[in-house]
Amino acid sequence: MTRPTLPVAFSLLAIAGILVVLSAAFAMAAGWLPPYRLGPGAIIDALEAHDGRHPGFRRAHAKGLCIEGSFAGNGNGAFLSKAGIFAKSDSPVIGRFSTGGGQPYAPDGRLAFRSLALSLTQANGEQWRMALDDTPTFLVATPQAFVDFLRATMPDQGTGKPDPAEVDAYMTRHPETRAFLRWQQDAPLSTSFANETFYSINAFRFIDDTGKTWMVRWSFEPETPFEAIDKATLGAKPANFLFDDVIARLGHNPLRWHLIVTVAEPGDPTDDATKVWPANRSRIDVGTLVIDRALAEENGDCRNITFDPLILPSGIAPSDDPLLPARTGVYASSLARRDGEHGKPSALADDPQARRTQP
Repeated sequence: MTRPTLPVAFSLLAIAGILVVLSAAFAMAAGWLPPYRLGPGAIIDALEAHDGRHPGFRRAHAKGLCIEGSFAGNGNGAFLSKAGIFAKSDSPVIGRFSTGGGQPYAPDGRLAFRSLALSLTQANGEQWRMALDDTPTFLVATPQAFVDFLRATMPDQGTGKPDPAEVDAYMTRHPETRAFLRWQQDAPLSTSFANETFYSINAFRFIDDTGKTWMVRWSFEPETPFEAIDKATLGAKPANFLFDDVIARLGHNPLRWHLIVTVAEPGDPTDDATKVWPANRSRIDVGTLVIDRALAEENGDCRNITFDPLILPSGIAPSDDPLLPARTGVYASSLARRDGEHGKPSALADDPQARRTQP
């Protein structure tokens, strides 16, 4: 594979910048970065140092909007997992739309993660929490690769930019990262949260009543038809266009997504978030997510929820993906810290006509 030129490498880095910020929490939480076994408080300090300290807000995905709704299982997933969510039943949902980064007033016109976080509560009280992104894969597969990526892209204190030789060398050693960043740069970008597909990215284990295990990934696929935005116009969009759009849509009708479970076959990687599974894998529609209400975070219930993807009901368990175990401590620390702070007005109001003045 041809080595990218330095301008190409820097272009990829510009796209990847937000990924570095958000993903740093994963690596440091697991103790992958020296000094080893960093506590979650030190990790939050690092996030604040990068994006500034914004009391009362999450330290990552700071700009967000609470949502409420329900999930209706259709029974099609009951043979895969004994979790009650897959029976024919309705479960209340609290969730959150967000964009990437730790700055709560950042404009929406950026090439950054668009995310959907959900907390589904079964009839027996068990919860299934998840943090989904609009990318089907991740930029690295292992903790060591991620550490190397951080080192290669570390900004120089003098120039504020990474060493181009280090960037070029890293991209050469890790074609999977280069491929991810190029994909993100080239892939169509939706016009709305409402017509976006959101992915689990990592693999998980579903366990049925007999103890049989199925390796799966899942996605939420919208009923709203996909429409691509012209990326060249992003910078000219209103600062909150994504959130204003979803609030306006919910003022007319609920929004719906189908939960599609993709079942792995022997040999499909379950410990490598950079790799897609073949397109011919079995895909099962197991139910419908309905979102019918949006609330600013100070008015909604999502503010005090950590959307830790390892909060799972019986019948769902983690895979061997090494990226999964790293989030819990960081999420809990972020919640504890912002709970002790005086809340600030959300970047977003429930009604776009009542938008608060942003600092």
